[in-house]
Amino acid sequence: MIILKKAVLPKGFKANGLSCGLKKSGKADLALFYSDTPAQAACLFTSNKIIAAPLKLNKQLLKKQGLFQAILVNSGNANCFTGIAGVKKAKESADSAASALQVKQGMVLANSTGIIGKALDVSKIKKALPALVKGLSAAGLPKASEAIMTTDTFKKEIAVSLDCGKKKVIISACAKGAGMISPDMATLLCFIMTDADITAKALKQALKESVEKSFNCLTVDGCMSTNDSVMMFANGQACNRRISAGKDYRQFAQALTYVCLKLAKMIAKDGEGATKFIQITVDKARNDLEAKKAALAIANSNLFKTAVFGENPNFGRIFAAVGACGIEVDEESVKCKVSPLKNKEVDVYLQINKGKGKATVYTSDLTPEYVKINAEYN
Repeated sequence: MIILKKAVLPKGFKANGLSCGLKKSGKADLALFYSDTPAQAACLFTSNKIIAAPLKLNKQLLKKQGLFQAILVNSGNANCFTGIAGVKKAKESADSAASALQVKQGMVLANSTGIIGKALDVSKIKKALPALVKGLSAAGLPKASEAIMTTDTFKKEIAVSLDCGKKKVIISACAKGAGMISPDMATLLCFIMTDADITAKALKQALKESVEKSFNCLTVDGCMSTNDSVMMFANGQACNRRISAGKDYRQFAQALTYVCLKLAKMIAKDGEGATKFIQITVDKARNDLEAKKAALAIANSNLFKTAVFGENPNFGRIFAAVGACGIEVDEESVKCKVSPLKNKEVDVYLQINKGKGKATVYTSDLTPEYVKINAEYN
């Protein structure tokens, strides 16, 4: 696997982003990801019981078919808690994008991010679609990455290449997320594209495995969003031997996990108001699930996160969080090591000595700036 210096798009993919006026700031707020041939789609969505209108639409479409050609994404408005009208607006946006792209209706998935509970102004999206489509480019990922941002302070994108037989396969992706990050089945918004020829079953399995090892090991504030989505397209234009199992699958899944994990770490580093990136490893728990439960308990502890911000070595916060999470642990066997809190990157290693389970999660510190950002976010 080779990490590409620029986040180029795979063969057959184009992207673009621009401002359609949904954000009062005038910043870019509309993105489009497009494959010039139908692509296999694999998607994971939030397990929040309140889900955004576009996710409802996407789930309906995914039950009917597996091939799609585009994803339309707006920021500045989550189109969530907007009832039946919100679903109609999501469909109107997606169908309008399909018409502008001259593809069949139903071939475009939709996504939104931003403020919950406000009606989406579809007219602004429709008005901007001709320019959005006209500006589609194989070099357009940076523009799309910028357009999906909300409270993010930097774009999050990556591309890698790997050999599959005698052919080169590219996986490229971008993500957004800085706050309201507490994953379950998916997190934030992430859009992944590959030109690999891969079976639908293998694509779904690889995405599920990769998300579990990356985004589902990420938390910023313990708050699960209503719009969380990880969406992946594979259009097969690399013309590699079809990936289904064996060595080719393992290499592809490993590369995909690397992409997702790099993006997850970027999100933790860009946590709202964050000054420190924190990596927490829990080792020798009874099993991996208990290790992850303990690690997330530490990562979601406001007391621990504020202590890291203040560079206060009150490590009782760690033990208290683990003791309260419901796993098997006792004072005599648990051991903890923490790297210097003055560092920008802080490593926490906790050894429980109850078995062979291990897990690592990623988070950030909790700062006054986080409170300020979210007190003013509307």
